[in-house]
Amino acid sequence: MSNGLVEELKAAVKDAMRAKDKPRLQTLRTIQAELKRVEVDERIELDDARVLVILDKMTKQRRDSIKQYEEAGRDELAEVEQYEISVIQDFLPEALTEQELAAIVDKAVADSDAAGMQDMGKVMALVKPQVQGRADMGIVSKLVKEKLA
Repeated sequence: MSNGLVEELKAAVKDAMRAKDKPRLQTLRTIQAELKRVEVDERIELDDARVLVILDKMTKQRRDSIKQYEEAGRDELAEVEQYEISVIQDFLPEALTEQELAAIVDKAVADSDAAGMQDMGKVMALVKPQVQGRADMGIVSKLVKEKLA
């Protein structure tokens, strides 16, 4: 685990410990544990691209939890999840604007010669590596569907 994001994470853990910021420290350790789990399970060393995929997934899981907590009227639990998202996002690249996202999708549609919905997989395969960790894949998928429809 000697890449940039993992090193950033280790430094953030030390900073949170020094600042006695328990909620942030707990979230950072959760991230580290998930990265370690993937490394051990898959017997690989994570690179930044893979770390982004994992962080993106963790963000999505928390968004899903927030929705469920809000529907159940458990706002205090939703706030915890929202806080965790804010910590995770510290390690994700800056989010893409709608215009940037649309441009990436348009280019992928053109580059893949996509003719309709049957080509959605080809388009998504081109778009995903460019937007990983920088855009909600649900929104990306919707945009691609609109372009191909």
